[in-house]
Amino acid sequence: MAIAVIVSLRAGLFLMRAVWLVAVAFQLGLACPAPAQDAHPISEKLPLFARNNCDTHRDSGNQMVCGDPDLNAANEKLSAAIQERLNRLADRRVAIEDNAQWIKDRNRSCGIFGRNLIRSEDFERVKACLLVEIEERAAILRDPNFDCLAANSAAGALICSEPVLALGETELNGLVRALIGKLKDDEAQEAFAEYARWIRDRDRKCNLAGKDNVPLADLAPSEDCLEDFLKEMTAGMVAARSDPKRVFGRRIAASRPNADAVDLCVSQIHAQNSCGDFLRVRRVYELDNEVADQGALVTAGIEMVVLSPFAACSPVALNCTGTCWDLKTGKAGPAPPNSRESLAVTSRVRIEKSFSFQKTDNGRWRCSATALQPVASGVTYSGP
Repeated sequence: MAIAVIVSLRAGLFLMRAVWLVAVAFQLGLACPAPAQDAHPISEKLPLFARNNCDTHRDSGNQMVCGDPDLNAANEKLSAAIQERLNRLADRRVAIEDNAQWIKDRNRSCGIFGRNLIRSEDFERVKACLLVEIEERAAILRDPNFDCLAANSAAGALICSEPVLALGETELNGLVRALIGKLKDDEAQEAFAEYARWIRDRDRKCNLAGKDNVPLADLAPSEDCLEDFLKEMTAGMVAARSDPKRVFGRRIAASRPNADAVDLCVSQIHAQNSCGDFLRVRRVYELDNEVADQGALVTAGIEMVVLSPFAACSPVALNCTGTCWDLKTGKAGPAPPNSRESLAVTSRVRIEKSFSFQKTDNGRWRCSATALQPVASGVTYSGP
């Protein structure tokens, strides 16, 4: 099977494209093809190299996975394992991020660094290493317990430490997937993004946002909040009676001008610009809040992780992060002249921006911002 890069989740069957976007985690960092090389030192060792257009991949490890029959066959099994995992998850971009980070770790483990070419004398050693990494990854992904082992958030760790919470989340995930499965492609994409926003809202309300490195014992006070959230969301999904539109796509204004309102605003902007193809919002947090009778100004920080690379100064950068980037300094601002640099997969982006809100007749708050530009400040750095 050729390793193909899927950049858009909007076209075709949404669930199948979501499967492929994760299944080809080998190339999540390779969405921007590199120029073909006239004389690749390992191309002659890769029987599938020409047929699979492996020269479009940006690092030698992915070229090997693309062009070697044994690695290609292992990738088939990995794709199936990834699909099995996707069938267990409601927030699928978590899996995309997780697999992208695994690719970086896999390359380092096998001695592959950046775009450095693999010497012919190292070919067999690197191939053997890649084969072991891929086979082990496929095996562990098939274990339902992996979802807990891979939890990289405070809430995830706490849920997985308590059987009642873990069972509750499994039940809720099943209900969410079943409901979203009844929606059309674009509606399904928006529903998955909406559910991800609910999870961020949960973490803020349960005092778990930004506590990924806090010891598990210190998170115990949030257990009751998580349990209440799971019960409330499960009841709502059951009450929908197989009609997802009774649950998803209904909230267009916020009850208060705060971080939840900003998150809703950012989600709407990202949906309009198909930003979910490139970025996952990890966290939204409030920095300042000025509220008057009919209007409010909320300054917030937004943290995002790159799922598919994009040019540092491009429509994606402007529409989805609100700014161009100088990757040499890691700060928001004009990119150097003639720069062709891109934000790499698993890079983190953090921006600060003020959002204005207007109070509606029914007492709710509607975001006045239709774009992330301009931002007050921004920084980008390597993950995790």
